[in-house]
Amino acid sequence: MDKNTMRLNVDHLLIQALQEDITSEDVSTNAVMPSYQYGQVQLICKEEGIIAGLEVFERVFYLLDENMEVKFYVKDGDAVKNGQLLAEVSGDVRVLLSGERTALNYLQRMSGIATYTNRVASYLKGSKTKLLDTRKTTPNMRVFEKYAVRVGGGNNHRYNLSDGVMLKDNHIAA
Repeated sequence: MDKNTMRLNVDHLLIQALQEDITSEDVSTNAVMPSYQYGQVQLICKEEGIIAGLEVFERVFYLLDENMEVKFYVKDGDAVKNGQLLAEVSGDVRVLLSGERTALNYLQRMSGIATYTNRVASYLKGSKTKLLDTRKTTPNMRVFEKYAVRVGGGNNHRYNLSDGVMLKDNHIAA
């Protein structure tokens, strides 16, 4: 995703997810780590597949603290294996602890979609069939899920109701 797409269409969704998880404070983290402490964590793959959502993963930490550093060893669309080091994140331990679940949830979901899409797309290789997604996405996850489809080798159909005419049975019945 380019930086403008991230800032205009993604940041507010990530902030909402963080706000849902950190309503007033992360009491567990603040209890064990009341002040700044530098730390570094490794993002290690737990299952073979296609990675997707690395920029989203990174953005979660940057929204909490612009001084966080993320170093990637793979890029979206790469095939990854169990045990593989994907990234290192360093900075304030409190940010690492508070942001990890949100960052991982997006990364896992997007990678799962990319992996499944890639599997289906591989069956279609050599044919004239084009793999398309739909608008049947999880609420507030469309931008992430459609991106993951592209990373996995699929194609996006309509993003929203303004992207083209598509008359279905419900339209005809109405």
